[in-house]
Amino acid sequence: MSLSSDSTVPTVSTVTISYSELKESNIDLSARIEEGFGPNGLGILSVKDVPGYSALRQNLLQLAPRLAGLPEEVKRELEDPHSRYNFGWSHGKEKLESGKLDMLKGSYYANPLQDVPTSNSYEIQRYPSYCGSNIWPRNSLPELEGAFKALGKLMFEVGLMVAYHCDQYVSKGIKQHEKQNLEKILLGSRCHKGRLLYYFPAQESSTHDNDSISSWCGWHTDHGSLTGLTRAIFSRDSVEVPCPDPASGLYIQTRSGQIVKVVYGEGEIAYQIGETTSILSSGYLCATPHCVRAPQGEETRGLERSTFALFMQPDWDQKLTFPKEVTIHEELSLSDEVLTFGEYTEKLLNKYYDTKP
Repeated sequence: MSLSSDSTVPTVSTVTISYSELKESNIDLSARIEEGFGPNGLGILSVKDVPGYSALRQNLLQLAPRLAGLPEEVKRELEDPHSRYNFGWSHGKEKLESGKLDMLKGSYYANPLQDVPTSNSYEIQRYPSYCGSNIWPRNSLPELEGAFKALGKLMFEVGLMVAYHCDQYVSKGIKQHEKQNLEKILLGSRCHKGRLLYYFPAQESSTHDNDSISSWCGWHTDHGSLTGLTRAIFSRDSVEVPCPDPASGLYIQTRSGQIVKVVYGEGEIAYQIGETTSILSSGYLCATPHCVRAPQGEETRGLERSTFALFMQPDWDQKLTFPKEVTIHEELSLSDEVLTFGEYTEKLLNKYYDTKP
Protein backbone atom coordinates (compact mmCIF):
# COMPACT_ATOMS: atom_id res chain seq x y z
CA MET A 1 0.00 0.00 0.00
CA SER A 2 1.33 3.41 -0.87
CA LEU A 3 0.03 6.89 -1.40
CA SER A 4 1.79 9.84 -2.95
CA SER A 5 2.19 13.09 -1.06
CA ASP A 6 -0.22 14.77 -3.51
CA SER A 7 -3.14 12.47 -2.71
CA THR A 8 -5.98 13.68 -0.54
CA VAL A 9 -6.87 11.41 2.36
CA PRO A 10 -9.76 12.11 4.73
CA THR A 11 -9.00 12.71 8.40
CA VAL A 12 -11.21 10.89 10.92
CA SER A 13 -11.38 11.22 14.71
CA THR A 14 -11.55 8.07 16.81
CA VAL A 15 -14.69 7.03 18.66
CA THR A 16 -14.06 8.33 22.19
CA ILE A 17 -15.24 6.96 25.54
CA SER A 18 -14.69 8.78 28.83
CA TYR A 19 -12.91 6.97 31.64
CA SER A 20 -15.82 7.68 33.99
CA GLU A 21 -18.17 5.73 31.69
CA LEU A 22 -15.67 2.98 30.93
CA LYS A 23 -15.07 2.06 34.57
CA GLU A 24 -18.81 1.46 35.16
CA SER A 25 -19.60 -2.17 34.40
CA ASN A 26 -23.36 -1.55 34.41
CA ILE A 27 -23.26 1.02 31.56
CA ASP A 28 -23.96 -0.47 28.12
CA LEU A 29 -21.27 0.83 25.77
CA SER A 30 -21.97 -1.72 23.04
CA ALA A 31 -23.00 0.89 20.47
CA ARG A 32 -19.69 2.75 20.78
CA ILE A 33 -17.67 -0.47 20.93
CA GLU A 34 -19.35 -1.51 17.68
CA GLU A 35 -18.78 1.92 16.13
CA GLY A 36 -15.06 1.75 16.89
CA PHE A 37 -14.24 -1.97 16.76
CA GLY A 38 -17.13 -3.56 14.87
CA PRO A 39 -17.30 -4.72 11.23
CA ASN A 40 -17.77 -1.16 9.94
CA GLY A 41 -15.37 0.48 12.40
CA LEU A 42 -11.74 1.53 12.11
CA GLY A 43 -10.54 -1.03 14.65
CA ILE A 44 -9.59 1.76 17.05
CA LEU A 45 -11.16 3.86 19.79
CA SER A 46 -9.78 6.21 22.43
CA VAL A 47 -10.35 6.78 26.14
CA LYS A 48 -10.28 10.30 27.56
CA ASP A 49 -9.93 11.81 31.04
CA VAL A 50 -7.89 8.95 32.53
CA PRO A 51 -6.65 10.16 35.95
CA GLY A 52 -2.86 10.58 36.08
CA TYR A 53 -2.30 9.57 32.48
CA SER A 54 -0.92 12.83 31.05
CA ALA A 55 1.87 13.09 33.64
CA LEU A 56 2.90 9.44 33.22
CA ARG A 57 2.95 9.81 29.42
CA GLN A 58 5.16 12.89 29.68
CA ASN A 59 7.48 11.24 32.21
CA LEU A 60 8.20 8.27 29.95
CA LEU A 61 8.24 9.82 26.49
CA GLN A 62 10.71 12.52 27.48
CA LEU A 63 13.18 9.74 28.36
CA ALA A 64 13.19 8.27 24.83
CA PRO A 65 15.70 10.77 23.34
CA ARG A 66 17.97 10.32 26.36
CA LEU A 67 17.83 6.54 25.95
CA ALA A 68 18.62 6.73 22.23
CA GLY A 69 21.49 9.12 22.99
CA LEU A 70 23.31 6.73 25.33
CA PRO A 71 26.76 5.60 24.14
CA GLU A 72 26.65 2.74 21.64
CA GLU A 73 28.57 0.42 23.95
CA VAL A 74 26.00 1.03 26.70
CA LYS A 75 23.09 0.29 24.34
CA ARG A 76 24.78 -2.92 23.18
CA GLU A 77 24.72 -4.10 26.79
CA LEU A 78 20.94 -3.53 26.76
CA GLU A 79 20.34 -5.78 23.73
CA ASP A 80 18.96 -9.33 23.85
CA PRO A 81 19.63 -11.23 20.59
CA HIS A 82 18.17 -14.47 22.02
CA SER A 83 14.70 -12.90 22.18
CA ARG A 84 15.04 -11.56 18.61
CA TYR A 85 15.62 -8.18 20.29
CA ASN A 86 12.15 -8.33 21.88
CA PHE A 87 13.57 -7.35 25.26
CA GLY A 88 15.74 -4.29 25.83
CA TRP A 89 17.16 -2.03 23.12
CA SER A 90 16.59 -2.69 19.41
CA HIS A 91 17.83 -0.56 16.51
CA GLY A 92 18.40 -1.63 12.91
CA LYS A 93 17.23 -5.21 13.57
CA GLU A 94 13.81 -5.11 11.90
CA LYS A 95 13.11 -4.84 8.18
CA LEU A 96 11.11 -2.14 6.43
CA GLU A 97 8.64 -2.87 3.63
CA SER A 98 11.49 -2.23 1.18
CA GLY A 99 13.50 -5.05 2.76
CA LYS A 100 16.08 -2.63 4.15
CA LEU A 101 16.94 -2.64 7.83
CA ASP A 102 14.95 -0.07 9.79
CA MET A 103 17.41 2.59 10.90
CA LEU A 104 14.67 5.21 11.31
CA LYS A 105 13.70 4.29 14.85
CA GLY A 106 14.96 2.66 17.99
CA SER A 107 12.79 0.64 20.36
CA TYR A 108 12.94 -0.44 23.98
CA TYR A 109 10.90 -3.52 24.86
CA ALA A 110 9.88 -4.68 28.33
CA ASN A 111 7.01 -6.34 30.15
CA PRO A 112 5.68 -3.55 32.40
CA LEU A 113 3.87 -5.98 34.71
CA GLN A 114 6.45 -8.74 35.34
CA ASP A 115 10.24 -8.54 35.21
CA VAL A 116 10.61 -12.33 35.08
CA PRO A 117 7.46 -13.92 33.59
CA THR A 118 8.81 -17.47 34.02
CA SER A 119 11.90 -19.29 35.30
CA ASN A 120 11.08 -22.43 33.27
CA SER A 121 14.12 -23.01 31.03
CA TYR A 122 12.11 -24.94 28.42
CA GLU A 123 9.60 -22.11 28.05
CA ILE A 124 12.39 -19.53 27.82
CA GLN A 125 14.03 -21.55 25.06
CA ARG A 126 10.76 -22.24 23.23
CA TYR A 127 9.25 -18.75 23.39
CA PRO A 128 12.18 -16.36 23.99
CA SER A 129 10.37 -13.23 22.76
CA TYR A 130 7.71 -13.72 25.47
CA CYS A 131 9.43 -15.62 28.27
CA GLY A 132 12.66 -13.64 28.57
CA SER A 133 13.41 -11.27 31.44
CA ASN A 134 13.37 -7.48 31.37
CA ILE A 135 16.61 -5.56 30.96
CA TRP A 136 16.85 -2.14 32.61
CA PRO A 137 19.57 0.57 32.30
CA ARG A 138 19.76 0.94 36.08
CA ASN A 139 23.13 2.68 35.94
CA SER A 140 22.88 4.72 32.74
CA LEU A 141 19.19 5.77 32.89
CA PRO A 142 17.70 4.64 36.22
CA GLU A 143 14.48 6.65 35.76
CA LEU A 144 13.39 4.52 32.81
CA GLU A 145 12.23 1.46 34.74
CA GLY A 146 9.77 3.25 37.02
CA ALA A 147 8.38 5.48 34.27
CA PHE A 148 7.96 2.56 31.85
CA LYS A 149 6.20 0.36 34.42
CA ALA A 150 3.92 3.14 35.69
CA LEU A 151 2.58 4.09 32.26
CA GLY A 152 2.38 0.48 31.09
CA LYS A 153 0.43 -0.61 34.18
CA LEU A 154 -2.07 2.24 33.82
CA MET A 155 -2.63 1.53 30.12
CA PHE A 156 -3.10 -2.16 30.95
CA GLU A 157 -5.70 -1.41 33.63
CA VAL A 158 -7.67 0.85 31.27
CA GLY A 159 -7.29 -1.78 28.53
CA LEU A 160 -8.91 -4.37 30.79
CA MET A 161 -11.92 -2.06 31.12
CA VAL A 162 -12.09 -1.78 27.33
CA ALA A 163 -11.87 -5.59 27.11
CA TYR A 164 -14.78 -6.00 29.54
CA HIS A 165 -17.04 -3.84 27.38
CA CYS A 166 -15.83 -5.66 24.24
CA ASP A 167 -16.99 -8.92 25.83
CA GLN A 168 -20.39 -7.43 26.60
CA TYR A 169 -20.79 -6.38 22.97
CA VAL A 170 -19.61 -9.70 21.49
CA SER A 171 -21.84 -11.72 23.85
CA LYS A 172 -24.89 -10.13 22.22
CA GLY A 173 -23.96 -11.69 18.90
CA ILE A 174 -22.35 -15.05 19.71
CA LYS A 175 -22.17 -17.39 22.65
CA GLN A 176 -18.50 -17.33 23.69
CA HIS A 177 -16.91 -19.91 25.92
CA GLU A 178 -16.02 -18.03 29.09
CA LYS A 179 -12.34 -18.99 28.67
CA GLN A 180 -12.36 -17.15 25.33
CA ASN A 181 -13.50 -14.01 27.15
CA LEU A 182 -11.06 -11.22 26.22
CA GLU A 183 -10.86 -9.74 29.72
CA LYS A 184 -10.07 -13.15 31.26
CA ILE A 185 -7.47 -13.93 28.58
CA LEU A 186 -5.64 -10.67 29.29
CA LEU A 187 -5.87 -11.02 33.07
CA GLY A 188 -4.31 -14.49 32.94
CA SER A 189 -1.43 -13.57 30.64
CA ARG A 190 2.27 -13.07 31.36
CA CYS A 191 2.93 -12.01 27.76
CA HIS A 192 2.15 -8.28 27.75
CA LYS A 193 4.85 -6.16 26.14
CA GLY A 194 5.52 -2.43 26.18
CA ARG A 195 7.49 -0.72 23.42
CA LEU A 196 9.01 2.73 23.84
CA LEU A 197 9.76 4.11 20.36
CA TYR A 198 12.16 6.85 19.35
CA TYR A 199 12.27 8.13 15.76
CA PHE A 200 15.65 9.63 14.93
CA PRO A 201 15.92 13.13 13.42
CA ALA A 202 15.48 13.22 9.65
CA GLN A 203 19.04 14.25 8.76
CA GLU A 204 20.32 11.11 10.49
CA SER A 205 18.13 8.80 8.42
CA SER A 206 19.49 8.29 4.92
CA THR A 207 16.87 5.62 4.16
CA HIS A 208 13.96 7.99 4.79
CA ASP A 209 11.31 7.72 2.05
CA ASN A 210 9.18 10.77 2.77
CA ASP A 211 6.89 10.28 -0.21
CA SER A 212 5.47 7.04 1.19
CA ILE A 213 2.45 7.06 3.47
CA SER A 214 4.17 4.30 5.47
CA SER A 215 7.53 6.09 5.67
CA TRP A 216 7.90 5.80 9.46
CA CYS A 217 6.19 2.47 10.13
CA GLY A 218 5.12 0.02 7.43
CA TRP A 219 1.65 -1.38 6.87
CA HIS A 220 0.80 -4.11 9.39
CA THR A 221 -2.00 -5.55 11.51
CA ASP A 222 -1.25 -6.15 15.18
CA HIS A 223 -0.94 -9.84 15.99
CA GLY A 224 -2.09 -9.93 19.64
CA SER A 225 -5.32 -9.03 21.41
CA LEU A 226 -5.42 -5.30 22.12
CA THR A 227 -2.82 -2.56 21.61
CA GLY A 228 -2.73 0.61 23.69
CA LEU A 229 -1.16 3.71 22.10
CA THR A 230 -0.08 7.12 23.38
CA ARG A 231 -0.07 10.13 21.13
CA ALA A 232 3.50 10.98 20.14
CA ILE A 233 5.64 13.81 21.48
CA PHE A 234 7.78 15.74 18.98
CA SER A 235 10.97 17.49 20.06
CA ARG A 236 14.01 19.27 18.67
CA ASP A 237 17.21 19.67 20.69
CA SER A 238 15.38 18.25 23.73
CA VAL A 239 12.63 20.90 23.53
CA GLU A 240 9.06 19.76 22.86
CA VAL A 241 7.59 21.31 19.69
CA PRO A 242 4.31 20.93 17.74
CA CYS A 243 4.37 18.56 14.77
CA PRO A 244 5.07 20.79 11.72
CA ASP A 245 3.21 18.57 9.23
CA PRO A 246 -0.51 17.83 9.80
CA ALA A 247 -0.36 15.06 7.17
CA SER A 248 1.96 12.94 9.33
CA GLY A 249 0.69 10.37 11.79
CA LEU A 250 -1.44 7.21 11.95
CA TYR A 251 -3.19 5.90 8.82
CA ILE A 252 -5.68 3.02 8.73
CA GLN A 253 -7.14 1.00 5.87
CA THR A 254 -10.86 0.54 6.41
CA ARG A 255 -12.76 -2.69 5.80
CA SER A 256 -13.86 -1.26 2.42
CA GLY A 257 -10.25 -0.60 1.42
CA GLN A 258 -10.29 3.17 1.93
CA ILE A 259 -7.26 4.79 3.56
CA VAL A 260 -7.94 7.41 6.24
CA LYS A 261 -5.80 9.45 8.61
CA VAL A 262 -6.85 8.87 12.22
CA VAL A 263 -6.46 11.42 15.02
CA TYR A 264 -7.14 11.41 18.76
CA GLY A 265 -6.46 13.81 21.61
CA GLU A 266 -3.10 14.34 23.31
CA GLY A 267 -4.61 13.32 26.64
CA GLU A 268 -6.33 10.21 25.25
CA ILE A 269 -5.19 6.59 25.14
CA ALA A 270 -6.03 4.83 21.88
CA TYR A 271 -6.74 1.09 21.71
CA GLN A 272 -6.57 -1.04 18.57
CA ILE A 273 -7.92 -4.55 18.05
CA GLY A 274 -5.39 -7.28 17.20
CA GLU A 275 -5.79 -10.30 14.92
CA THR A 276 -6.19 -12.82 17.75
CA THR A 277 -9.22 -10.97 19.12
CA SER A 278 -10.65 -10.58 15.63
CA ILE A 279 -10.47 -14.34 15.06
CA LEU A 280 -11.80 -15.40 18.46
CA SER A 281 -14.73 -12.97 18.26
CA SER A 282 -15.70 -14.38 14.82
CA GLY A 283 -15.19 -10.93 13.32
CA TYR A 284 -17.44 -9.03 15.71
CA LEU A 285 -14.27 -7.13 16.72
CA CYS A 286 -12.12 -6.24 13.72
CA ALA A 287 -8.39 -5.66 13.35
CA THR A 288 -7.34 -3.24 10.60
CA PRO A 289 -4.06 -2.65 8.74
CA HIS A 290 -2.32 0.59 9.74
CA CYS A 291 0.93 2.52 9.26
CA VAL A 292 2.67 5.74 10.34
CA ARG A 293 3.64 8.55 7.98
CA ALA A 294 6.66 10.74 8.70
CA PRO A 295 6.39 14.55 8.59
CA GLN A 296 7.73 16.23 5.46
CA GLY A 297 9.32 19.58 4.65
CA GLU A 298 12.29 21.66 5.76
CA GLU A 299 10.86 22.19 9.24
CA THR A 300 11.25 18.49 9.94
CA ARG A 301 15.05 18.56 10.00
CA GLY A 302 16.25 17.68 13.45
CA LEU A 303 12.75 16.62 14.50
CA GLU A 304 12.50 13.69 16.93
CA ARG A 305 9.36 11.64 17.70
CA SER A 306 8.75 9.61 20.86
CA THR A 307 5.80 7.36 21.58
CA PHE A 308 4.76 4.22 23.48
CA ALA A 309 2.69 1.14 22.64
CA LEU A 310 1.42 -1.57 24.99
CA PHE A 311 0.76 -4.91 23.31
CA MET A 312 -1.78 -6.82 25.37
CA GLN A 313 -1.82 -10.44 24.29
CA PRO A 314 -2.71 -13.95 25.53
CA ASP A 315 -0.33 -16.06 27.59
CA TRP A 316 1.89 -18.35 25.53
CA ASP A 317 0.08 -21.32 27.16
CA GLN A 318 -3.40 -19.85 26.63
CA LYS A 319 -5.48 -22.25 24.56
CA LEU A 320 -7.29 -20.52 21.72
CA THR A 321 -10.29 -22.27 20.19
CA PHE A 322 -10.60 -21.07 16.62
CA PRO A 323 -14.13 -20.92 15.14
CA LYS A 324 -15.20 -22.73 11.98
CA GLU A 325 -15.11 -19.52 9.96
CA VAL A 326 -11.62 -17.99 10.10
CA THR A 327 -11.11 -15.28 7.48
CA ILE A 328 -7.59 -14.25 8.57
CA HIS A 329 -4.58 -16.37 7.50
CA GLU A 330 -6.85 -18.88 5.73
CA GLU A 331 -3.76 -20.63 4.35
CA LEU A 332 -2.82 -21.73 7.90
CA SER A 333 -5.95 -23.94 8.16
CA LEU A 334 -6.93 -22.71 11.62
CA SER A 335 -10.62 -23.69 11.32
CA ASP A 336 -11.85 -25.61 14.39
CA GLU A 337 -8.27 -25.88 15.72
CA VAL A 338 -7.25 -25.54 19.35
CA LEU A 339 -3.79 -23.97 19.66
CA THR A 340 -1.88 -22.20 22.37
CA PHE A 341 -1.04 -18.58 21.61
CA GLY A 342 2.63 -19.62 21.45
CA GLU A 343 1.84 -22.25 18.81
CA TYR A 344 -0.25 -19.77 16.85
CA THR A 345 2.62 -17.28 16.98
CA GLU A 346 4.98 -19.96 15.67
CA LYS A 347 2.66 -20.62 12.71
CA LEU A 348 2.78 -16.92 11.85
CA LEU A 349 6.55 -16.73 12.27
CA ASN A 350 6.98 -19.76 10.03
CA LYS A 351 4.83 -17.99 7.45
CA TYR A 352 6.80 -14.75 7.49
CA TYR A 353 10.33 -15.97 8.25
CA ASP A 354 12.54 -18.56 6.63
CA THR A 355 14.21 -19.57 9.90
CA LYS A 356 12.69 -20.75 13.15
CA PRO A 357 13.88 -19.28 16.48
